[in-house]
Amino acid sequence: MELYTKPAPINKKYFTPGVVILIILALNGLFWLAGRFLFGIGAVTNLNNQYPWGIWIGIDVAAGVALAAGGFTTAALGHVMHREYYHDVVRPALLTAMLGYTFVAIGVFIDIGRWYYIWHPLIMWNGSSALFEVGICVMIYVTVLYIEFLPTICERFIGHMNLKGIFKFLNTPIEKALILLNRGLSKTMFVFIIAGVVLSTLHQSSLGTLMIIAGPKMHPLWQTPILPLLFLLSAISVGFPMVIFESLIAARSFGLKPEMKVLSRLGTMVAPILGVYLAFKLGDMFIRETFVYLTSFNLQSVMFVIELLFGVIIPLRMFLSKAVLNSPLWLFVASSLVVFGVLLNRFNNFVIAYNPPYKLVTYIPSIGEISVTVGFISILVLVYRFLVMNFPIISQPDRSYSLSTKFSIRGSEK
Repeated sequence: MELYTKPAPINKKYFTPGVVILIILALNGLFWLAGRFLFGIGAVTNLNNQYPWGIWIGIDVAAGVALAAGGFTTAALGHVMHREYYHDVVRPALLTAMLGYTFVAIGVFIDIGRWYYIWHPLIMWNGSSALFEVGICVMIYVTVLYIEFLPTICERFIGHMNLKGIFKFLNTPIEKALILLNRGLSKTMFVFIIAGVVLSTLHQSSLGTLMIIAGPKMHPLWQTPILPLLFLLSAISVGFPMVIFESLIAARSFGLKPEMKVLSRLGTMVAPILGVYLAFKLGDMFIRETFVYLTSFNLQSVMFVIELLFGVIIPLRMFLSKAVLNSPLWLFVASSLVVFGVLLNRFNNFVIAYNPPYKLVTYIPSIGEISVTVGFISILVLVYRFLVMNFPIISQPDRSYSLSTKFSIRGSEK
């Protein structure tokens, strides 16, 4: 008998050898981050007037925003399109998006030379600025993601408030407040879900607009008028693979059985989306005749071929295979390639393709920049692990109910 699954905290020990390594990497990143705030951005990074943006923008922000796209794609699938079959992966995807966007906002904060002016866009509006649109959408979407996470908090503490000592009297009022909040959210959540999907499509494309403004500073293989569309399509393309990637890693880390029935069906949607992205990518290249740049053997042509071949073409073929879709290992490999491809695409656009005139030196990320980026990723994983171990996020078998019971209950409700 197939078991009904429901979100529940993971009952595992937090500290493992892998977690200890992540803590060391996180502390190293925080050490370099402290140096950035104490001694200035120039003391830690290799950024200069020719290269004002580096991997903190290319990876931490641009790639981070794209890889968090699983939040709005699964929300659209599970809530807007009402595909209840995929509800088990919606909460983990939204959590990944929430943490991803939180660290994107922190990445912008640390990359600004005068970081203490980060609040300016809130009151100094510039409607003609693409960067302003990105900033405002990200800030609003982060707020929406935290609102979407509130039902999980309510579910965790309603009926489980257990403050002791002098705070014991707060148990009843807090629980009543949580019940009231949960009722309000259940009636209005559709507004925030729709807003989240719309906001995501807006700023995903606007990140591409930022690089159009760079004009001839960008290599022709990447510089195109449809760059905003390509950024949006690539973000949508990586949404489901990122959910599969995260779900399989979480299952392996916590010793859970992979939800292959859900993930395999999710994988069937990836190939058509990747196909659309590839069609626009190749079509644009042939219309502008930029394929001539591939005849030159240089860093730009090699990185473009790697991005297209390993990030799009090979995983596209893999997602068309039933053997791949039914194998946890090969499904993970295919999803990892898509994630790698989008990560490399953003790195290529913001770092490799960018070639300012009159440059004095070539930009190479410093140890401090790399350490902060790796440290942020480590902290994100550590926070994710803590939250799924303490909140009902990842679905697990509930032996007290079978799927037949579940559907009979739903049928009676109808």
